[in-house]
Amino acid sequence: MSNGTEIPNGGCSHGSHSISLSLLPRTAHFFPFIELRQSLPSKVAAISPFVEQLMRFILKFRSADETESDIEMALYEALANAVIHGNGDNSGKRVYVTCRCYMDGEVSITVRDEGKGFDSNTVADPTFRENLLFTHGRGIYLMKALMDEVFFEENGAVVRMRKNSNSCASSQENQDDNHSHNQHLRHRG
Repeated sequence: MSNGTEIPNGGCSHGSHSISLSLLPRTAHFFPFIELRQSLPSKVAAISPFVEQLMRFILKFRSADETESDIEMALYEALANAVIHGNGDNSGKRVYVTCRCYMDGEVSITVRDEGKGFDSNTVADPTFRENLLFTHGRGIYLMKALMDEVFFEENGAVVRMRKNSNSCASSQENQDDNHSHNQHLRHRG
């Protein structure tokens, strides 16, 4: 846990979890955040319900701006990689997820499997001509394309992803809406 306040949460059928509230700084800014830590069994069937539940949590702290589908897809790909490749589809293993939602809308997700890891630099680029017809190998590419930051640790057994704050986009949209509304009022008078 972070140096935060533990918040009890109701039962969840998908695995163990805890939530903490913290006012610790991130980089040079000071934004409070809520952190949720959960684990799920290493089963493909557990991924979709887990993603749906985690997205509901994320959307409590992030304005809906159409980038939530980016987060959802990247999360799904990270979990699928952890279950299938990291844990080798072994239902006796678990996947551990930490999701940190900052009050300004930034989201940070860490997915950890119990596998040996891999060298992310050796993964073939799915956009190369010789790889275009493969039906696999696009997960890491999608995560990197959809999230603002993706990096691997512990020999690839841990993936950390970050989606920047969308609060500026929300306030810009509100300013644009107000400007359009004011323009409309001026033309009516």
